[in-house]
Amino acid sequence: MNPTAQLLEPEVRELIEGGRYAELREALLGIDAVDVAEILRELEPGKSAVAFRFLARDFAGEVFAYFPAEHQNDLIRALGTVESARLLEAMSPDDRARVVDELPTEVATRIVAELPPEERRVTQAILGYPERSVGRLMTPDYVRVRADWTVAYALDHIRRYGRDAETINVVYVVDEQGKLVDDLRLRQVFLADPSAPIESLMNRSFVALQADQPQEDAVTMLKRYDRSALPVVDSRGMLLGIVTHDDVADVAEQLATEQVQRLGAVQALDEPYIESGHVALFRKRGPWLSLLLVGQSITILVLGSFQDQLERAAVLTLFLPLVISCGGNSGSQAATLITRALALDEIAPADWWRVVRKELVSGLLLGATLSLLGLAAVLFFTGVGYTRTPSPMMVSFTVAGAVLLIVVWAVTLGATLPLILERCGLDPATASTPLVATLMDASGTLIYLAIAVLVLRGTLL
Repeated sequence: MNPTAQLLEPEVRELIEGGRYAELREALLGIDAVDVAEILRELEPGKSAVAFRFLARDFAGEVFAYFPAEHQNDLIRALGTVESARLLEAMSPDDRARVVDELPTEVATRIVAELPPEERRVTQAILGYPERSVGRLMTPDYVRVRADWTVAYALDHIRRYGRDAETINVVYVVDEQGKLVDDLRLRQVFLADPSAPIESLMNRSFVALQADQPQEDAVTMLKRYDRSALPVVDSRGMLLGIVTHDDVADVAEQLATEQVQRLGAVQALDEPYIESGHVALFRKRGPWLSLLLVGQSITILVLGSFQDQLERAAVLTLFLPLVISCGGNSGSQAATLITRALALDEIAPADWWRVVRKELVSGLLLGATLSLLGLAAVLFFTGVGYTRTPSPMMVSFTVAGAVLLIVVWAVTLGATLPLILERCGLDPATASTPLVATLMDASGTLIYLAIAVLVLRGTLL
């Protein structure tokens, strides 16, 4: 809890318990909506409901949008259908649709039925688009003008209707049928000759999103074109609404969270970690861990095929974790870098040869450095008598050579696996660090023991 909320929470609780509601309203005046939401989130649903009844309607809608879905559901149950409908009516259409989408179907149906006809129509229209599509993000609260209007008339229109818009930084020009023909910065309109037609300011060059596009596209396009909002159109080019940067920021955070979770071999959580139940966490983590456990059986097969050699040169087992960890760590690094680069559109599968060349050079530099450290480690442990072998130099060369080859192979595997998955239409984040580490355990062990057989044949083996 931030300092402001932490300071006020005991006072708000005391005012509610004492029934001093006029003082409660005064105490919450001038506080940012996100801080009020944090204070009320610490209260029981019944007390939150009491506080909500004494907030200004529009402000209450803004505060409600900052609550997590579970707390919103509890508050709606405490407020009842009619008051919940009034609360949702005060929210922006996109936030309202998001809340309704999270509610149980029977509750959502009753609340939507209580909304005024126009608000109900807008909410149902947004909910009609596929889940996680741009249509679910858009708001119909924007300012639009006509190309044949004068600048003076357009400014009067903006003053009249702009107060209810999500943003007025950009105004959208539509034709008689409502088809988007251009977007203009408010500054262009404000500084233009009042008698000039809007058409004289247009260049008919604009960027728009399709309502059925994935929300990820909105994140990419707002970043690429450095916009605070983008228009949303249908297949005919009709302007349906706009998507603003604050809604896209929520999507970007969600996408980044899901990608990080998948990189750790965890299916994306449906709720914040602290609110996820034990069974839900088990379901998200268990399948991957089970798959990785099965994958590790390959390592057992590799070790079993070299069992005789390991019995004759037990010293090789001592340095096995050192060698294998170099491959797992370097491969996981490469996989993480390439997966992130793909997510940011810095590279594409077609760039595979450039990526492989870069990683081969990096692998050689990293492998050479780590192999020298590995050689020194073997000589140190054999020199101080921690382990005994009649051929310390040969064992050290074995470890050093294995580390060099394993690191080069690991960065190549870690870099190409995400590219292959992307090319196949799969999520490259599934090339997670545990997956790469599992593959490297088996292949790295095979490389290490194969080099040991070649180098130590006639001495230890």
